[in-house]
Amino acid sequence: MSANEEFLRLVSIMERLRKECPWDRKQTPYTLRQYILEEAHETVESIDNENWDELKKELGDLMLQIVFQAEIAKEENRFSLQEVIQHINEKLIRRHPHVFGDTQVKDENDVKNNWEQIKVQEENRQSVLEGVPKNLSALLRSQRLQEKAANVGFDWSNEKGIWDKIREEIKEIEQASRQNDRHNLENEIGDLLFSIVNLARFKQLNAEDALRKTINKFIARFQYIERKLSENNKTISQSNLKEMDRFWEESKQEIK
Repeated sequence: MSANEEFLRLVSIMERLRKECPWDRKQTPYTLRQYILEEAHETVESIDNENWDELKKELGDLMLQIVFQAEIAKEENRFSLQEVIQHINEKLIRRHPHVFGDTQVKDENDVKNNWEQIKVQEENRQSVLEGVPKNLSALLRSQRLQEKAANVGFDWSNEKGIWDKIREEIKEIEQASRQNDRHNLENEIGDLLFSIVNLARFKQLNAEDALRKTINKFIARFQYIERKLSENNKTISQSNLKEMDRFWEESKQEIK
């Protein structure tokens, strides 16, 4: 079967489930929200792990959530799946005038700048910064806001300025910590994190991806410590920092 036929088959299955399955029939846009987030995170995880077979499955699960939401919307006379697809098709054409029109661009920065400018005009936004979801993680949201500002020219002229800002924030954190000023310390830590994200963005890295990889590395190395202790018939609570540090250093050689 072709991709078109398989997609229509998915839509048909969803329509039937909404009529005949008690669980599917009971769902609402609100009860399904958690599954959209869950499937999106699992999709990202499969990419991080370079598990392409798993990615194939997760993309299907994510697609199901889109079809599910659209089917409920159709039943409630809000909009149809056809309208969803039509909307994204038309938006892609409008937002890429250098492909579907006669606009000239030099590089990807011009493409992103055009995208943001067209978005502001289309949606009658009062600010370039509008449109970044508030429920994104703080790291991802800060990077998206910085990107939007940078796309219209509000950006550091060179990397040195960012490093100067990072050093400045570190000094201010040290001062707030010495003064035991918790409120100011919180603000300064936030400023430093924001500056670190700026560096990642400037170097064309994703701060969210970088931190997620570090978290996964920390988990793997800590679990290495637990395994080594278990081999010696010890639990983590029966160990001490010196012993755990030794296994931690070992883990660096074993786990890259």
